Amino acid sequence: MAEQRPPAGIDPRSGFCAATRTFHSLRQFATLPPDSLPATAAAYAFSLLTSPLPDRPALVDAANGIAVSYPSFLAAVRSLAGGLWSALGVRPGDVALVVSPSRLEIPVLDFALMSIGAAVSPVNPASTAEEFAHMVALSRPAVAFAVPEVAAKLPRSLRCVVIGSDEYARLSSAGGASPPPPVAVKQSDTAAVLYSSGTTGRVKAVAVAHRNLIALICAHRDNREKMEKEAAEAGEQPLPPTVTLFPLPLFHVFGFMMLLRSVAMGETAVLMERFDFGAALRAIERYRVTLLPAAPPVLVAMIKSEEARRRDLSSLLVIGIGGAPLGREVAERFAAVFPDIELVQVPCTLEYKALVRTAGSILNLRF
Repeated sequence: MAEQRPPAGIDPRSGFCAATRTFHSLRQFATLPPDSLPATAAAYAFSLLTSPLPDRPALVDAANGIAVSYPSFLAAVRSLAGGLWSALGVRPGDVALVVSPSRLEIPVLDFALMSIGAAVSPVNPASTAEEFAHMVALSRPAVAFAVPEVAAKLPRSLRCVVIGSDEYARLSSAGGASPPPPVAVKQSDTAAVLYSSGTTGRVKAVAVAHRNLIALICAHRDNREKMEKEAAEAGEQPLPPTVTLFPLPLFHVFGFMMLLRSVAMGETAVLMERFDFGAALRAIERYRVTLLPAAPPVLVAMIKSEEARRRDLSSLLVIGIGGAPLGREVAERFAAVFPDIELVQVPCTLEYKALVRTAGSILNLRF
């Protein structure tokens, strides 16, 4: 691992560098692998998993309870990667549009694409045909994977594989007999192409390198190791395995990054196809969710909800706030109703990829 050091000439009090006119984080830098080492974000995430693999589910469908174990998840990723390579001809540097709500197939597809050096480009399935055409023009994908109800809205010139179709099933099973060859992917190569919300004009595409995602993983790994060490020194019981509820979509940067984190840390991701407040509360209770990524309006809804008070939410330890800043007033009101749940503010815009070089990118909110 290469120790990351801040550039010279930074003010130790403010983090400001006069030469570049840029503010830098003063927090401890995460330890990253040498950037000369070929690695995809998917391969690096899998390299951190324990041996034997975690005995908890990697993925759970919140609606029906269907679970995917870590051995099954890795096997499915490898098999689909082989099919993408041999049957579909996907190659390193290709961009693949992924248009779907949060279903169990999507993490497998995302990791399979990244593992062979292709760039994942997740898109909101609620986009219009005009918006799809604009995003296709920006990212120039070689292929699209879309759920049936969306496929017809994509440009006809773009090759599309319908998720859940017979063709997709053949791709998913093809790699068992024909795994993909080893690929030398640079960490500086593009792993994902994400899209802005369009609040300041038309939607823009943002390329995220494998090293950006590896830095995210390293930040969370270092942070977890630090917390475990502090807990052991204080004589505290180790925390239970993390179970994260995903009410946020995997096509959003917040959901995409949190999924990567969950897999790399060997945790369980409970996926919701679409957000429903009551269903989210039931899922927290049923699956003993410990971590909930959410936007501030979810906290406001919990404060006002009688059902939230009735449900057994005792497993929930942390809510990670993203998408917008959390105001002090809302945080204080929430703490008064749910004093045992810790709130943390997670920077999560498209610029987040530039922030994850630090291990301390999560800010505790205590009042």
